[in-house]
This record gives sequence, structure tokens and C-alpha cells, in this order.
Amino acid sequence: MHQAFKIFAILAAITMTLMAGSAQAAPAKAAPAKDAKYYNEVGLDLFKKGNYDQAIINFSKAIQLNPKDATAYHNRGYAYNNKGMFDKAIADYNKAIELNPKFATAYSNRGLSYTNKKEYDKAIADYNKALELNPKSDVTFNYRGSTYFLKKDYDKAIADFKKAVELNHKNVLALNNLGYSYFIKDEPDKAIAEFDKAIKQSPKFVAAYNNRGLAFYEKKEYDKALSDYNKAIELDPKCFTCYNKRGLLYYDRKDYKKAIADYTKATQLNPRYTIAWNNLGLAYFQEKQYPKAIESYNKAIQLNPNYANAYNNRGLAYYHTKAYAKAIADFDKAIQLNPNFAKAYNNRAHAYYQQKAYKKAEEDVHKAQSLKYAVDKELVDNLKKK
Repeated sequence: MHQAFKIFAILAAITMTLMAGSAQAAPAKAAPAKDAKYYNEVGLDLFKKGNYDQAIINFSKAIQLNPKDATAYHNRGYAYNNKGMFDKAIADYNKAIELNPKFATAYSNRGLSYTNKKEYDKAIADYNKALELNPKSDVTFNYRGSTYFLKKDYDKAIADFKKAVELNHKNVLALNNLGYSYFIKDEPDKAIAEFDKAIKQSPKFVAAYNNRGLAFYEKKEYDKALSDYNKAIELDPKCFTCYNKRGLLYYDRKDYKKAIADYTKATQLNPRYTIAWNNLGLAYFQEKQYPKAIESYNKAIQLNPNYANAYNNRGLAYYHTKAYAKAIADFDKAIQLNPNFAKAYNNRAHAYYQQKAYKKAEEDVHKAQSLKYAVDKELVDNLKKK
């Protein structure tokens, strides 16, 4: 019988830059009098320390003392953005832009909030305006490139990342994003070249090691990939995607015990990491630890009830425990979620065969074959005898 559905890698998200405040913001230092400038500077200092709630309180005091302070509105907007309160961030950017229509950074960062809300066209419009006001902003080109990437317009993304690097060759985020865009376009050598540059500029840049490892993995240069994953984990022991990717490598090498250890670590670091739970199930499946595989798939499905692959994989685990009715129910669900899921038809055919539902098995075989799937020859031959 066909083995569990191919393991799926999580690809690293495009990394976006963060700005502590607008270009207009003064450096964080104590002011002699507690005026609007003082509270704005205190807010910036708190923002840089990651204390967004207290930063917001201080920016609000600055606004109360000077309601025409566009910079304070901008900075409070950025603090809201970092708290995931995107609508409040946008409202503050709107006010900053109303007070200062040439505030390029406010347009750029409002675009970032729109990107976070997945309102990509609004984001790009803001980035365009920001670049009209400040054509040399490598940060904004990186933002816009990231948004084009999310829209899957990879050529435009690459053009923007290249422009960002041209403007600032030390922009490691743009270098990383450029490399990842090349990776997505199936140009791993170009990707590796950009990751090399990012790592040269910033030897402790975890994302670049992680992504370069993925490019080496796709090239089947497993020793280099493993070295990069190890380095990423050394630099950031809490990098859950790094553990998942290293687990993929161990899985491909059939070192399932090490794969299990890495997937387990990934799920411990991020209990909502759906794909790592699925991958953990696949590794347990290969070790014939079917109950543990089922537990892992249960978690993946709990986190994402529309995860067709996890239903298919759990169905296979049920099949191997001879729980054919449960297996069929899972294959049914996988097919419901993905009507062209050829492997699920093949797998359900096997389960129907075990239940002596030969007509249904034959129908599934034909469906899988119509989807260009090479159905197991033994099953086809056995059905011909019925």
C-alpha cells in the first residue's frame, strides 16, 4: 500500500523590517521639562525596549499636550502595529498624514499595517506614495517587495528587493527576502548567493541560515543543509521552524528517531505549529508507532480542521491498525476537502478492498487513475480477480 503522504515543509515567511519610529522622531533622551517632546522621547525609549503598552501611554500624553504632533501619532501607530492592533495603527497613521501630508514614513508604515491585514492593494498604494515622497527608502522598497511576494508576484518582489539592496547593500532583510524569492522561483543557486551575502553582513542572522539550509536541502546537499540548520538553532534555540526543517532532513535520511525529536521540539516551542504536528505523525508512522501517529494527526486536525493531508495521513495510520471504517471516514474527509486528492482515492480503495466493498474500491481506482495517479498494481490485479 502506498505510504504516508509526502512530508510538507513550512517555508519561512518573508522577513519585514521594523522601525522604532519615524524619520522625524528625536533620539530617545530625557527632556528637562515634561512637555510633548519629553513624552514622545520616553515613549520611543520604551518602544525600543519592547514595552509597547507604556510607550502608547506616553505617546498619548504627547498627543494630549500637542494635538498637532504628527510624529507622536505616527509613533503610537507603530506601537499599535507591533501589538497587532492594526486598525488603531491605521487610524493614527491617518491622523499623522492629515497633519503632515508629506510624511513618507507614515505612508510606508501604514502600508505595513495594511499588509498585516492582508489588504495588499491598499498597502502597495501607500508604499507607492511613500516612494514618491522618498525614492531612496530601501526600507519601503523592502516592504513593497514583501507585499508583492505575498501576492505571489515574485518578479516585482525581486525587482523591489534588488532596488532595496542597491540603495543599501547592508540591508540584510532585503538580501534574505531576495534570496527567498529566488528560492520560490526554483533558482536555488541564486538564492544561496543572496543568503551568503546576508550572512556575510550579519553572521548571526538566523533566518538567512535557516533559509539557506532549505535551499541546500532542495539541492540535496544535505550536509550543508544540516550545517546551516545546526547553526540557526545554535544562534536561536527557540527557532521552531529550524527544528521542523532539520526534522525534514532527518526524515529524508530515514533517521526517524532524530526527526521525531526535532518535530517534538518544534511543537513544544510552538504548540500551534500545525505542519510540525503532521510531520511528527509521519515520522511516528514510519516507526510503526501508529497510536502516537494518530495522536499527532489529531492535534494537526484540531488546529486546522481543513487540513486534507492530515486526514489522509491519519486514515493511513488507522488502516495499519485495521480500523478500516475510521480510515475510510478520514479518506472521505480528505476527498471532500480536496476532490482531486488522487492518493486519498488510492488509499480509500485499499480500505474498501479490505472491507470487501470491491465495487467501491474499483471506482476509487478508476478515479485515482483518471487523476494520473499510478495505482498500486497489486490492488488492480486483485480487483480483476473479483
